[in-house]
Amino acid sequence: MTGVLRGALLVAGTTSDAGKSVLVAGLCRMLARRGVRVAPFKAQNMSNNSVVTLDGGEIGRAQALQARACGLEPSVRFNPVLLKPGSDRTSQLVVRGRAMTTVGARDYMQHRTWLRGVVAEDLESLRSEFDVVICEGAGSPAEINLRATDLANMGLAEAARIPVVVVGDIDRGGVLAHLFGTVTVLSPSDQALIAGFVINKFRGDVALLEPGLDQLHSLTGRPTFGVIPFADDLWLDAEDSLGVTGNAPVGRPGSPVGERWLTVAAVRLPRISNSTDVEALACEPGVAVSWITDPSRIRDADLVVLPGSKSTVSDLEWLRSSGLAAEIVARAARGQAVLGICGGYQMLGKTITDNIESGSGTAAGLGLLDVDVEFARDKILTQVEGSIDGVPVSGYEIHHGRVTRNGERPLLVDSAGSPEGSVRGSVWGTHWHGLLENDRFRRQFLRDIADDGTGFVVAPDTSVAAVREQQLDLLADLVERHLDVAALTDLINDGAPAGLPIVTSTLGF
Repeated sequence: MTGVLRGALLVAGTTSDAGKSVLVAGLCRMLARRGVRVAPFKAQNMSNNSVVTLDGGEIGRAQALQARACGLEPSVRFNPVLLKPGSDRTSQLVVRGRAMTTVGARDYMQHRTWLRGVVAEDLESLRSEFDVVICEGAGSPAEINLRATDLANMGLAEAARIPVVVVGDIDRGGVLAHLFGTVTVLSPSDQALIAGFVINKFRGDVALLEPGLDQLHSLTGRPTFGVIPFADDLWLDAEDSLGVTGNAPVGRPGSPVGERWLTVAAVRLPRISNSTDVEALACEPGVAVSWITDPSRIRDADLVVLPGSKSTVSDLEWLRSSGLAAEIVARAARGQAVLGICGGYQMLGKTITDNIESGSGTAAGLGLLDVDVEFARDKILTQVEGSIDGVPVSGYEIHHGRVTRNGERPLLVDSAGSPEGSVRGSVWGTHWHGLLENDRFRRQFLRDIADDGTGFVVAPDTSVAAVREQQLDLLADLVERHLDVAALTDLINDGAPAGLPIVTSTLGF
C-alpha cells in the first residue's frame, strides 16, 4: 500500500471510553505494518494520565501509545491541548505540552478561539509530513451543547473536512440506539461527515447482531465497517482514570512461577494521575494488583502503592477521612512495604507546602519519610535516567512539588549524580513515573518485597515493553480481521461519500 494512501480519518465515540483510543491505536499499527507513514492526533484530551515527550512537554498517555503504534516517539503535536482535572470544576490547561493556567468550564470557553488556531496548525503540520493522520475525538460528538466551541469532534472534522467513523461499546448495552442517536442529533452539515460505524467489545455470535446492523444501515444510510470482539488481553495504558474503580483488579496476570501469589493494593485516589504506573506490576506472572478504597485491604497486601495525584493535599485529606491513612501508617510500623509515586511520595513525607495547586499552605504528611515538599509554579517536565544500586533505570517526571529537605537514604542517583527519592526501611518514595517499567529494577524490587520464604518467585524474563508491543499487534490483528479495511482506506483517500442521507427523529413507524 506504500505511496497510494493519503488523507485523514476521525474516530469519534458514542461515549467516553467507547473504544476510540484503542481503535486509533489499532488502525495506526495496521497502517504502519503496511508501510504507510501514519501519525495519531487528538486535538483536545481530558486526562490525568500523561507522559513527557522528547521535546519536553506532556501529552495524554493514549496518544503516546498511539505514537508507538506508528513507530514514532511521542510529540506534543499529537495532542496539542490537554486538560488535567484538579477538581470537579477546574482543570489545568496544557497547550503544546506546557501548563498555561487553571480554568473552569466557562473560563475555558474564552480560550477556544486561539486554541482552534493551535489545533489547526498542528494538524496541518502533521498532514503535510505524513501520508495519513488518524484523529481521535473527545467524549462524544453528540454533546451538541458544546458544538459551537468544539475543537476535537465535529468542529475539527468540519474545519479540516475529515470523514468520521463513530465507535460504540456494545458491552455497555444500547449500542444501536447510541449510534442512531449520535447521528440524529447532529446538524445536516455534521451528518454529512459521518460515514459509518464500528461496534466494539462484542461477545457472542455476530449473526445475531447482523439484523440490527442492517436496520441501522436502513435508518441512517450508513454501513457498519465491522464488529470488534471483546478481548480480555487489552488492558495496558488506559486512556484515563474513569475505568479505574475501587476494589477492581488490574490486568490479566499469569499464574505464579513459584508457590504463591504476590498481592499489591493500589490506592484509588479521587484525583489519581498516571494510574498506569502500577500496570507494570500487573504484567508480572503471579502478581495480583487491585485498586482499593477499602482500608481492610491494606493489612494483608504484600505491597501498598500510593500513586500520583493531580490534587495532592486534597487527596491526602481524603486518605485520612477514609481511614486508609491510619492503616498505611500502621502497616509501615509493622515493616510492611509501601511505595509512593510522585504525589503519593509527597504524601509520605512530613510536610507539604502548597500555595500553587490547592493554595492550602502547609499541611502535615503521613510522616513515614523525613521529607519536606514545597510546590513551585513551574512544573517539572523531563525524561530522566539514573541507577539504583548499579542497575540502570529511566522514567519521567511531571510535578510541581519539589523536595526541599530529604533526611532519608536516596532511592536512586540520576545521570547527573543527584540523589532522588527516599527509602526508610520498608517505605519507598520517588517522583519518577515509569520506574516500575524498568525490568531489572522491578524484578529486584519484587524480590525484596517477597523475601519472606513463603514461595513467591519472580519471573526471569517479563518485559513490559514487549507486552505493550504484543497488545498493539493484537489491536492491529483485530482491525485486520474484523473491519472492512478496504472501505476504511477508501474513506481515508476519498473522504465521506457525497449524498449521505440526513437522519431525523421521525422514523415513520
